[in-house]
Amino acid sequence: MTMKAAVLREVNKPLVIEQVAISKPGPREVLIRTAAAGVCHSDLHFQNGAYPYPLPAILGHESAGVVEQVGSEVRTVKVGDHVVTCLSAFCGHCEFCLTGHMSLCMSPETQRGEHQEARLTLPGGPVNQFLNLSSFAEYMLVHEHACTSIRKDMPLDRAALIGCAVTTGVGAVIHTSGVRPGETVAVIGCGGVGLSAINGAAIAGAGRIIAVDTLGSKLNLAKHFGATDVVNSKDGDAVAQVLEMTGGGVHHAFEAVGLKITAEQSFKMLRKGGTANIIGMIPVGVNIELHGADFLTERKIQGSVMGSNRFPVDMPRFVDFYLSGKLKLDDMISRRIKLEDVNEAMDELKRGELARSVIVFN
Repeated sequence: MTMKAAVLREVNKPLVIEQVAISKPGPREVLIRTAAAGVCHSDLHFQNGAYPYPLPAILGHESAGVVEQVGSEVRTVKVGDHVVTCLSAFCGHCEFCLTGHMSLCMSPETQRGEHQEARLTLPGGPVNQFLNLSSFAEYMLVHEHACTSIRKDMPLDRAALIGCAVTTGVGAVIHTSGVRPGETVAVIGCGGVGLSAINGAAIAGAGRIIAVDTLGSKLNLAKHFGATDVVNSKDGDAVAQVLEMTGGGVHHAFEAVGLKITAEQSFKMLRKGGTANIIGMIPVGVNIELHGADFLTERKIQGSVMGSNRFPVDMPRFVDFYLSGKLKLDDMISRRIKLEDVNEAMDELKRGELARSVIVFN
């Protein structure tokens, strides 16, 4: 079978819409008809070479769709199910999976081996599948542990956001950092992931949620997602403003930009005993500098990958949050576009003006 897909052939070049052949499902694989795919800043990191990836590849990793076919051993989903995908496919039996850290699983068995037929091919040879998914395409062929079934009354364009932005942002709050009711939170960067962290902090019962950005439009949006206070870092030292507002710093800080300076700011915003969480993708080769004496006050800094998720459990719950009005997804979608408009959406990411463009497939 062939399908239309957006292929990245060269770093720093536009994606090319091409016809790509997609294989049939193996025993534990699922063929999904893509309904919607968010255009995430992480896609841009791979397009511009900040994170090297073997090419050619089909980008896209934040998606939802409908199951079309399943392999003979698939037990978790069935034909006709509505599903959300997750790039952190898991095997279910390695040390990370068995100790509840499924998002850290790197088992090769969720992918096809080098001697097997490729899942995706062009006339010139195989196409690399991006982060277990490759969702800038009309179909996805994935391991069954790269997707989970959700309620059919959930709109699939909103469900796609759960596949990355929501799981990363909300998960960092409730899983990685364990925000408790009444605690103070700062979130640097109010794109899709940052807004999700703000929303997650509100759901977790944080007493004060401070949004930090350079764009007034994004700060206004942050208020809708649950921010109690906003700081425009163009108006002065963001760290000093947060320290003054909180009388000494926040319990939890979340960096959702992916820059050296904002990562360092997230640590400096902490009160004694506070925790900074780096959820933005800082480019390969960039080092973070911190003042060593600050560790004597038990301040902590840590990474969070995909919100430390247990996505087969988390994602259906996030769907319930949305349908009950707790999770604000409608306003996160800035534009709904066609696959052919993907390069324009990537350019918008460079300008940092929008929360999310979502590709909607017919």
